[in-house]
Amino acid sequence: MKRFVVIFLVVLVGLFTLEMQTSVQQHLVLPFTAMLAKISAALILPFDASVQAYGKVLQFTDTGFAVSIEAGCNGVEATIVLIAAVLAFPAPWRARLAAIALGFLAIQVLNILRIISLFYLGNWNLEFFSWFHLYLWPALIMLDVLIVFVLYLRYLARHPGEAASAAA
Repeated sequence: MKRFVVIFLVVLVGLFTLEMQTSVQQHLVLPFTAMLAKISAALILPFDASVQAYGKVLQFTDTGFAVSIEAGCNGVEATIVLIAAVLAFPAPWRARLAAIALGFLAIQVLNILRIISLFYLGNWNLEFFSWFHLYLWPALIMLDVLIVFVLYLRYLARHPGEAASAAA
């Protein structure tokens, strides 16, 4: 358990430090966040033509209401927590990489749902938007990370030969 906690904290601090670097923000995080805005707009457009995305902003063209996808709202931090947990637990690299890839997808699917729901909530009622944005969605995103990690641990438990060979 000590080994897990130490590796988890070292990877967590290392990845958060890396993520905060200006070059990483400019070349990876901001373009990724802009892509999330574009994907969200693309998913909304067939149902609502009054939406546009520019940069990391999603906006209604008719009402002018917009949301900007900021740090902490792009799923990057949640993915970092998942990566740290997966890397800290002894397992074959193939299983770790699969868990990280599938976990990233699970986090981003839920995050896009989060972005779209907050976009509509904010246009409708800012009080509801604030409550969902500050309390409900952050808890749900981290719950998603926990569920992915637990499913990963269950997978490893069902394949004990893989986990044992990685621990050795």
